[in-house]
Amino acid sequence: MTRSMASTYERATFLLVTICCVQFLPGPAFAATRTYYIAADEVPWNYAPLGRDVVRGKPIDPPASDRIGTTYRKALYRQYTDGSFTTLKRRPSAEAYLGYLGPVIRAEVGDTIRVVFRNRGTHPYSMHPHGVFYTKANEGAPYNDGTTPVDRPGDSVAPGRTYVYTWLVPERAGPGPMDPNSIAWMYHSHVNENRDVASGLTGPIIISRRGELRPNGLPRGVDHEVIASLDFNDENGSWFLDDNIQKYVKDPAKSKAEGPAFFASNELASINGFIDANMPTIALRRGERVRWYVLGGMGSDLDFHVLHWHGATALVDGMRTDMVELPTPGSMRVADMVPDAVGLWLFHCHVPGHMAEMNGLFSVR
Repeated sequence: MTRSMASTYERATFLLVTICCVQFLPGPAFAATRTYYIAADEVPWNYAPLGRDVVRGKPIDPPASDRIGTTYRKALYRQYTDGSFTTLKRRPSAEAYLGYLGPVIRAEVGDTIRVVFRNRGTHPYSMHPHGVFYTKANEGAPYNDGTTPVDRPGDSVAPGRTYVYTWLVPERAGPGPMDPNSIAWMYHSHVNENRDVASGLTGPIIISRRGELRPNGLPRGVDHEVIASLDFNDENGSWFLDDNIQKYVKDPAKSKAEGPAFFASNELASINGFIDANMPTIALRRGERVRWYVLGGMGSDLDFHVLHWHGATALVDGMRTDMVELPTPGSMRVADMVPDAVGLWLFHCHVPGHMAEMNGLFSVR
């Protein structure tokens, strides 16, 4: 099949599935096309930029000569202003707590999501979404599915190349009958899923019911959103372990000879890529309606978590609680909170092996 024939095939296939998908959408057809310019960039990331354990009020010890420390080279999704990928779209200060998460992709039922993806890294990467509707060409995940590489060009985007993903948002991608009016999905690279995710390539998708997404990006009835991704980061599985050893370890030869103790030092339990409450404090107001989207990491077998809030409760699946379970890697939950106690409060994972590092702070004023 020639390139032009493949292009024609893809357009025809996408038109067909769009027509089929629209049949299941009540009301008007897809309402808006929301375009995002997202690149995979390889950059240094510091899990503890403050250099101290904020919860315990003490400095973090500098790394030994055979350890990497808290800064690692990672591959991260970052948003740009246009398809030239020359100007990074800076996050406002109120969203600094999102850390290493990729750009928040927002849409409502009936929309089309268009992602112009540029791989600026050194390995093949992709963008594979959860929940939304996509054709094989837009799945972003190579495996033996009976098609040819010509049918799925988005499965693996080579370094320096650009690919445009198109994802539809039918009813089955939006909130169900028992859900609030917005829910969370996620996206991640799926070329070599374990290594890609361990290297940092993940991000959130927020889908609202049709007509419920306001111009400010929040669903109706919500004053403030918080996204918290609880990740057991295994940097030993990253593409860049050897690079990080050479760059950050004072005695690289000794680190490799250290064995299990060295590898254990590269396992960090973080929230949005921050440990020891180094995440910027999340500022809330008493009485406002706060929606938490709580995500479970996918980079380790130890990505099972229980998020606990101090000083507040929330509604999760219609039940009042101050804890939300993420029982498996890749879990996604929604919790609605109305803060009522003024102060500075801890939120953290209640799994004993994660509790020391996986924590953050939110304030209520």
